[in-house]
Amino acid sequence: MNPAESCRVCGGMLYPEPLLCYDNMPGAAQFMPDAATLSADRGEHLEVGQCSACGLIQLFGPPVHYWREVVRATAFSAAMREFRLQQFGAFATTHGLAGRKVLEVGCGRGEYLALLREQGMLAWGVEHAEASVAQCRQAGLPVFAGSIDSPEQRLPEAPFDGFFMLSFLEHLPAPVATLRGIAANLTEGAVGLVEVPNFDMIVRNGLFSEFIRDHLFYFTRQTLTQLLGMAGFEVLECREVWQDYILSATVRKRARADLTHLLGFQERIHAQIHGYLDRFPPRKVAIWGAGHQALAVISLLKLQDRVACVIDSAPFKQGKFTPASHLPIRSPEHLRSEPMAAVLVMAASYSDEVAGILRDRYDPGLGVAILRDYGLEVVRG
Repeated sequence: MNPAESCRVCGGMLYPEPLLCYDNMPGAAQFMPDAATLSADRGEHLEVGQCSACGLIQLFGPPVHYWREVVRATAFSAAMREFRLQQFGAFATTHGLAGRKVLEVGCGRGEYLALLREQGMLAWGVEHAEASVAQCRQAGLPVFAGSIDSPEQRLPEAPFDGFFMLSFLEHLPAPVATLRGIAANLTEGAVGLVEVPNFDMIVRNGLFSEFIRDHLFYFTRQTLTQLLGMAGFEVLECREVWQDYILSATVRKRARADLTHLLGFQERIHAQIHGYLDRFPPRKVAIWGAGHQALAVISLLKLQDRVACVIDSAPFKQGKFTPASHLPIRSPEHLRSEPMAAVLVMAASYSDEVAGILRDRYDPGLGVAILRDYGLEVVRG
């Protein structure tokens, strides 16, 4: 698929018909023609599409040639400077980033990088434009020349405790790869601030003139949250700022799940079941239930050497064997032809119904126990 057919974020199919078509549109928002190049400048045809899978609004066609470079005219605004100082200060305080290393991805000429350092963070920048990198370094701002394009890249000062990506994500033709690359350069639990133009507001206010070749993507709160989740981040907050023109998402690098506590449950159930089996002669206990949970318990707890068989009411399972543990699977009638001392019920949501059948239809001396979520419950015997 080429970019006109597939979503740059999720790979889903774009709707074949564009949502909007604009003619004679500016070919770029930066690097405008001068007197020498004016005669060669031509308006462009711009098509706005949407992914049929994730719903993200995006442009058909290639990015501008300078998509890796950040140009910020608004950074010189006194109002924006004051807004950023307050925002960065609050972010540093909330997340304990004072004196810790943070990264600004797409730092331009260091306009915000300087403010981040002014608010007590040890801020480094990444910028592709050579002239901007040189200007940062002349100002004494630490910056890496280049860009982050994949999870395999590592920056010399990594890992960082936080990151900032401000009005840059919408320019990137492969945003998931860049975000995953950022995550790979962060400490566990690192936080970040990701901002993009607010398409919810654009639609709400009818701002038809907001489309430009520089911006490949037009994020709503929902599609921005989806993208950040795909890239390995948990979205803590996503809100509208700066007169609602900006969607500002606070994120945290997603932690690897910790399932070790399940081993504790396994050990406890192991002790309870084997303790129960110790009360009866060898191979005189049957298990009722050949569902996936029962099959796993039999194998994980090594019950195949201690029980006689598995009982299940499903005819298509009867006459076969449990996978991995190789116990024979019998019909309920087997309990009459070959009586057991006890039955251990592992029938999940049907366990109480099965226990009732055992109580009402079989030998009153038959021991019955049910494996519950919380442990083993001895019903009888």
